[in-house]
Amino acid sequence: MNAIGMIEYRSIAKGVEATDAMLKSGSVRLIQCITLCPGKHIAMVAGDVSAVNTAVETGKNYSPGTYISSFVIANVHEDVIPALVGTTTATMHDALGIIETADASNAILAGDAAAKAANIELLEIRLARGMGGKGIVYLCGELSAVRSSVEKGARIVAEAGMLIATSVIAAPSPGLYV
Repeated sequence: MNAIGMIEYRSIAKGVEATDAMLKSGSVRLIQCITLCPGKHIAMVAGDVSAVNTAVETGKNYSPGTYISSFVIANVHEDVIPALVGTTTATMHDALGIIETADASNAILAGDAAAKAANIELLEIRLARGMGGKGIVYLCGELSAVRSSVEKGARIVAEAGMLIATSVIAAPSPGLYV
């Protein structure tokens, strides 16, 4: 599975229906089907690029009145899905990097760009739950790599007008990120 695709809906009920249609459209695997603050729904699938593109198009066309946004990332970095679903095995290093976004979609795009920019580890990509619709990316590694990755991820989000803030913490206190 080398691609992921995500769709955001303003209706939870229609989002779940559209997710079902996406899964029935081809050979994709469901990564997330969740309700986010403030009452939105996202569906994320993985698979080969053509199957993910087909699933995303199916979802976009299923309920156009409730569709908000979507994306497909071909050749997604291998750390992105574990960071999204909480199965990462990364451990803290010399520095902690944080990218805060105004929405869920851009957090995923920022995490993928950051992971591809330098030799860092994604700790977590958290999407909107209990955060008023925001997204946040936590990453770690050597200080220079973390700075480079945060800069690259932030640039992607800033171009979309969705960057809230970034932070790079050198030698974070033990237990700061758990």
